[in-house]
Amino acid sequence: MTTNIPTQKSTDAVKTPTGDTAPLIPLPAALARVLTLAGSAVALAGTFLAWTWTDEFPGNLTITGYPGGLQVLTLIGAALTILFALSGYGIRGLRWLTPGGTHSPARATSLGVLGATGYALGAISYVLGGVVNLEPGAWVSAIGALIAALGAFALPADVPRDADDATNPWARFRHSLAAPEPGRAKELPSWAEILIISTAFGIGLYVFSFGIGIDTDNPELFIGFLIITGFSFTALTRAGLLKRLSALTAKYRTVTLTAAFVAAICFPFTQTNDQFALIGANILIFATVALGLNVVVGLAGLLDLGYVAFLGVGAYAAALVSGSPQSSIGVQFPFWAAVLTGAAASLIFGVLIGAPTLRLRGDYLAIVTLGFGEIFRITMNNLNGNSGPDVTNGSNGIPNIPDLEIFGFDLGIPHDVLGQELTRSGNYYLLMLLCTLVVVTVFRRSADSRIGRAWVAIREDETAATAMGINGFRLKLLAFALGASLAGLAGTVQAHVSYSVTPEQYQFAGSVPPNSAFLLAAVILGGMGTISGPLVGAALLYLIPAKLQFMAEYQLLLFGVALMLLMRFRPEGLVADRRKQLEFHETGQLDVPDDKGLPETATGVAKAGA
Repeated sequence: MTTNIPTQKSTDAVKTPTGDTAPLIPLPAALARVLTLAGSAVALAGTFLAWTWTDEFPGNLTITGYPGGLQVLTLIGAALTILFALSGYGIRGLRWLTPGGTHSPARATSLGVLGATGYALGAISYVLGGVVNLEPGAWVSAIGALIAALGAFALPADVPRDADDATNPWARFRHSLAAPEPGRAKELPSWAEILIISTAFGIGLYVFSFGIGIDTDNPELFIGFLIITGFSFTALTRAGLLKRLSALTAKYRTVTLTAAFVAAICFPFTQTNDQFALIGANILIFATVALGLNVVVGLAGLLDLGYVAFLGVGAYAAALVSGSPQSSIGVQFPFWAAVLTGAAASLIFGVLIGAPTLRLRGDYLAIVTLGFGEIFRITMNNLNGNSGPDVTNGSNGIPNIPDLEIFGFDLGIPHDVLGQELTRSGNYYLLMLLCTLVVVTVFRRSADSRIGRAWVAIREDETAATAMGINGFRLKLLAFALGASLAGLAGTVQAHVSYSVTPEQYQFAGSVPPNSAFLLAAVILGGMGTISGPLVGAALLYLIPAKLQFMAEYQLLLFGVALMLLMRFRPEGLVADRRKQLEFHETGQLDVPDDKGLPETATGVAKAGA
């Protein structure tokens, strides 16, 4: 009698791949390539033709031979589609765009062109009263964008698809946008890598300046800008370019911070409207406070729902010592003393609130901090001379806060710098940029220190951290105090930028940021525990409502929908660290067990040897 003894086999040998690379649209590969390139070229050519006959639609789309408004977005998207498509075909000189020869970036940009062009046609028809207002150029670009999208999705998939996904249209669509892990990049000289970092920040400055410079009377252009930017960001991610740029910025941290700081300094000189520079200053205030909250939430893992109150404490403390005629104290400190006063006041309140509450965890801590935020707002309302002492002037707040004067430099009047006029908003923008640099430095040093690693340990598992000898309460209180003082630092500048402080500015949720809900969302949206994540999240959450004021009534609804989509498709945030990517996308678990309790791979081995 012969006995069959199962031999040892590797998982890869037993589990053969059953997927294929069939495209979403069944067309020959050669035809798909032609359609992608030809459609993108047609869409690009259509932008040089008139899209409508009247200049009543914002952007003046009536000129032939000179793209404007929404036409520029279609032109940029079509050009990117052509570049990614040629790179995916292995064209020499463009392989660096998609080193693995992938087609998913071209699919993403083709969808962006189709979405932006289709939205433009719909907006023109809605604003002007029908499709009869569309000129041939609009139809040319729309048809070209549709052809390019069909061709892009007819290209072979980059990653083998499981057989189970063949009958699921949504799974097939998502799979068509997937891309394989990019290979190891070719080593470049140091000067070339530094040049790439500088160029990337220059492009980022241009994109940000373009978006913030869109007039609020032209929301159609801003929506189109969001469509193109979103799909282009997806394309760059699928191509692996953002991952490689992240590796370079991690390698040259000092160069990265310097390039970012220089690009940020140049921003106010790119704006011709003082209102846009003011938006930039408010974004920095919002971003700085979000970065301070990132110490509490992102590093220490403490859910704080009343963090905006610390911003209010710093703002009220600075307003009381600013020399305002309505101040109950009647003193005027120099700027450095006002900054220290605001930061110290927030620090004291952080310790006073944190000492009795940080022994709580999870939802209980969140409820207590939410209550503190509401108590602060109500207390500022009651200190009006009637319900309590006359300190804050009640709901009227403290108005007429004078402009700052630093070393004889009055921030309230315009100044000429290298032949460029720097307005009041530009002055405060640069001041807030200096404060942001301080906060970024503090965050970076804290995160890399022994204390920062202890915060991360507490965030991951406080019980295990305590068992390893970490004093959880003391370190959590330190994180709470540090985050509060950083918020107070930003509050001192906010008080002077806005000329006044009122209790209604510091709510848990409202239509105008900053508030606690938007601050927490900025940290989660951008990426917890990172430096650039909260800055990106805060910029998006402040800029989008500022530009789409006509949707103010539906802002919270759209905000909730956006958060649900984010949690579904990118729970680690827009700028995630490696830890979060592993947590949400690479579980490292064994295969799903079958009915007998064995993993599929082990069952396959047993069946193979039986």
